[in-house]
Amino acid sequence: MGFARACSVALVGVEGVVVEVQADLEPGVAAFALVGLPDKSLVESRDRVRAAVVNSGAEWPQKKLTVGLSPASVPKGGSGFDLAVACAVLGAAERIDPAAIADVVMIGELGLDGRVRPVRGVLPAVLAAAEAGYHHVVVPEQTAGEAALVPGVSVLGVRSLRQLIAVLADEPVPEEPADEQGRPDAMLAGLMMPGAGVGTGLAPLRARGEGHRPDLADVAGQARPRKALEVAAAGGHHLLLSGPPGAGKTMLAERLPAILPPLTRQESLEVTAIHSVAGILPPGEPLVTRAPYCAPHHSATMQSLVGGGNGLPRPGAVSLAHRGVLFLDEAPEYSGKVLDALRQPLESGHVVVARAAGVVRLPARFLMLLAANPCPCGRHTLSGTGCECPPSLVRRYQARLSGPLLDRVDLRVEVEPVSRADLMGRGGRGESTAEVAVRVREARARAAERLAGTPWTTNSEVPGHELRTRLLAAPGALMAAERDMERGTLTARGLDRVLRVAWTVADLRGADRPDASDIAVALELRTGIQRGVPMEVVSS
Repeated sequence: MGFARACSVALVGVEGVVVEVQADLEPGVAAFALVGLPDKSLVESRDRVRAAVVNSGAEWPQKKLTVGLSPASVPKGGSGFDLAVACAVLGAAERIDPAAIADVVMIGELGLDGRVRPVRGVLPAVLAAAEAGYHHVVVPEQTAGEAALVPGVSVLGVRSLRQLIAVLADEPVPEEPADEQGRPDAMLAGLMMPGAGVGTGLAPLRARGEGHRPDLADVAGQARPRKALEVAAAGGHHLLLSGPPGAGKTMLAERLPAILPPLTRQESLEVTAIHSVAGILPPGEPLVTRAPYCAPHHSATMQSLVGGGNGLPRPGAVSLAHRGVLFLDEAPEYSGKVLDALRQPLESGHVVVARAAGVVRLPARFLMLLAANPCPCGRHTLSGTGCECPPSLVRRYQARLSGPLLDRVDLRVEVEPVSRADLMGRGGRGESTAEVAVRVREARARAAERLAGTPWTTNSEVPGHELRTRLLAAPGALMAAERDMERGTLTARGLDRVLRVAWTVADLRGADRPDASDIAVALELRTGIQRGVPMEVVSS
């Protein structure tokens, strides 16, 4: 009787569970049984592994073979177990030393010819292996860079099962012919989710055109929305842009990710893990360093927005926008249930999706940007343009953005139509993205220094209790906000959010703490009511 074991990783959402792949050979009629709660794609690995082993020059054992995946209670799916299954079988057949693979984590799909094909989710799988105490990982050659991002783990990238057998058996490693130059690498097809390209709004902005990057200087006029965009980026505040069609709401939204600071190392690993599982990680770029941008269409379902799908839930748009921007254009056109489903992730920074196959917790700390027209025809706020929408229709249209959802939006700004002078450039060219990004980084640095030693890094994450007890504004600065609260125009949550925005305004102008003018600017940005304070105070 022969026995051997190797290790692989089962992904549950964006987290991994180390799975021990055990192979047992017994005398009897040749058969291959796979147990341990595998799904259909994993059951099919029996034929893939057998063909790959034979075509790699190894002998397939003609005995009763049982392969077990432990723990058996964890659902397992995908083709990433092929490499571990093949090595466990070869170890049980004594083609390779069982001790050489006992503590090695193997991730990869096998082709019938023995080539090792890449799979999605390598980074979270290697992270799970490192947390479980494993130090040696074997992955496909194409994803070795992604796996190497995890510190303290020795990564071996292989191109074929034949090479891996030679390495484990201490034999000369055969050379594998490289693909022809100039042809797309067909092996990378397994890393990309079909349809997750540019047209879905999930791809990075740079993929939409290498020669042009959206710049804030391209936006004509719109001084107030530009300042609101800067405040939103500096403090991580949610923003609503409302105005007629053609005023520039989408242009402003597409330029928001570029003024956000680069991701930290930890944030990059979080975002890369999610994008790797979702199949939208760009080939050749194992680490996402810039804030992601996700803009789903208004026909998106709740499952596509918050996560879901058959079996174990997959990341939705709120998770794909983690540490970045979630842009909902034509927000009133979204389903009311879809919009209300955003309330929980907006508050907690994660979403918990429960399905029959299990419960998954997905990260979802994003900056939400909503764009809305004033009415179905979009001409309600324009004078002399003949809006024919009845008042009742306008009220129903605007009510699609529910009060509880809007209460979680820190900044609400009206985007006015662009004047002819601004459009023709007579008012001068606005600040560029680079200039605004510098101020945003400086404001974030001030906030990070103030919040050092706490679990928060931006003003939008600070709880209201801390703002009212420890991080105090200047004496008498809250008088205007307290009056609004007494009149019922500001809720308790709204007061906390006004304080957060005021701290961001103070950080942008280099002040130690917010004063009455900062509170007035925050109230104006939240309520839209003029307070007599110029927006230039934000960057003075």
